[in-house]
Amino acid sequence: MKTLIAAYSGVLRGTGSTILSALQDLFSVTWINRSKVEKQLQVISVLQWVLSFLVLGVACSAILMYTFCTDCWLIAVLYFTWLVFDWNTPKKGGRRSQWVRNWAVWRYFRDYFPIQLVKTHNLLTSRNYIFGYHPHGIMGLGAFCNFSTEATGVSKKFPGIRPYLATLAGNFRMPLLREYLMSGGICPVNRDTIDYLLSKNGSGNAIIIVVGGAAESLSSMPGKNAVTLRNRKGFVKLALRHGADLVPTYSFGENEVYKQVIFEEGSWGRWVQKKFQKYIGFAPCIFHGRGLFSSDTWGLVPYSKPITTVVGEPITIPKLEHPTQQDIDLYHAMYMEALVKLFDQHKTKFGLPETEVLEVN
Repeated sequence: MKTLIAAYSGVLRGTGSTILSALQDLFSVTWINRSKVEKQLQVISVLQWVLSFLVLGVACSAILMYTFCTDCWLIAVLYFTWLVFDWNTPKKGGRRSQWVRNWAVWRYFRDYFPIQLVKTHNLLTSRNYIFGYHPHGIMGLGAFCNFSTEATGVSKKFPGIRPYLATLAGNFRMPLLREYLMSGGICPVNRDTIDYLLSKNGSGNAIIIVVGGAAESLSSMPGKNAVTLRNRKGFVKLALRHGADLVPTYSFGENEVYKQVIFEEGSWGRWVQKKFQKYIGFAPCIFHGRGLFSSDTWGLVPYSKPITTVVGEPITIPKLEHPTQQDIDLYHAMYMEALVKLFDQHKTKFGLPETEVLEVN
């Protein structure tokens, strides 16, 4: 305001300020703090995905059921008819949309934390791959941003490679949510889907599996680097059956963005979580981040902590139609060793001390 008054007064008094200089002074006034607007856009972009992850499927199901009871019932009938004919599309890789993957909202999403993707080795387009993503965190935000959007340039860093982020098959039974997920290249994490992508979809496919799953999310907390892997061997068996190379991938900072109430083994809370995990496929967590307008309040917005996803060196896997348990154990041990090596090579670059050890459970 003082700038405006001074400029206006200068013109009136004829003190040498011309009308042009007065206009320049006028437009030099900062009406909106650009950095604050950018930050709020980043917060909103992250919140929309968090809410989509948590409630979009249930909300869309409820809206469609309600639509049946209104004058717009024909819309619901047409969609459910389409759903019947389209039911198996997610099992065949879905319908990815480069337009959706390149939405500007994902760049705001990336910059909020920020998230970056680090490439250590080239990937051959003549091979197929299974990426083991670690750790799960609460929502796997790094996995989503890096492999289901183009915000960090995955297609430019790995040209000719088509990433498919695998998630719970139940999500693809939710109307409209399934369309949203498929547009980003997300697919069900089940044997039928993986078999199809690795055997009937050509080469250059990379299926990203968050190996630790729901069990790993239960131990997610800031300052902890632990993975659930020692008894997770199904992804190795699939790799052997299809001759798909295994790629260890570690996301530094994934556990830092939410705080969680950790229930001790044997407690009623852990019992409930394990029952959900066993019968439904996911484990409910009690967690919190920051508020929408302030980092000093609690809310669903994750804390803005850097997430750096490092893609390691691929492990060449032979194709064995009927792999023995000895074969599975051998390559599983190689994978665990490669993951620990990847963690140790990069930990000091991303704020961890040399003494930090990756806990493999």
